[in-house]
Amino acid sequence: SDLRAQEERGELLQPLGFVLLVLCSVLLHFKVSLMDPGFVEDDEEAGKREEQSVAIPEVPGGIKMRRCGYCMVKQPMRARHCQLCQRCVRRYDHHCPWIENCVGEKNHPLFIAYLSVQLVVLLWGGHVAWSGLHFEQSWEWLQHNALLLISFVLIVIFTIVVLLLLASHLYLISCNTTTWEFMSHHRISYLRHSELENPFDQGVLLNLWRFFC
Repeated sequence: SDLRAQEERGELLQPLGFVLLVLCSVLLHFKVSLMDPGFVEDDEEAGKREEQSVAIPEVPGGIKMRRCGYCMVKQPMRARHCQLCQRCVRRYDHHCPWIENCVGEKNHPLFIAYLSVQLVVLLWGGHVAWSGLHFEQSWEWLQHNALLLISFVLIVIFTIVVLLLLASHLYLISCNTTTWEFMSHHRISYLRHSELENPFDQGVLLNLWRFFC
């Protein structure tokens, strides 16, 4: 009867929404971690695909495609070999230990969606934890609320980490650059030899449109 009364008052919608959000976060985590991040195919497979579609050149003038010194495939522009995955990844951003997979051309947008949902879950969980804390200066209070207090502190730490990670990725996306290109600009031939600081930048709006759409 109490459950039915809560349902009639709409009090079950919030916990149900929170559970669905957590489930969405878990599903996105598995999707991003298990999917192909954009592994570079070998020459035969790449040749077949090029015959079926018209390739759009991205290479600045004078820069030639080179073979990877590890897996010996022809590296497209912005690709890099990942030592942990033992494969070259198109539009390589970084290898994420949270998902045990590379973030690249195919899963980068979903990775941003995952971070966004994770941030909402953490903020919601932090709000719930904070609402349950009623501070009192006594040892007995600390004993009864220690677990909740530790949970709140951990949520705050993870929230800050996810927020900074999401903000940095959105900034790099708005500039049409990757984490690897941003950190290793001086070591990348197509950036080091380019007349422009970032030859891929087409303006914030177009960069965001091309990435998400």
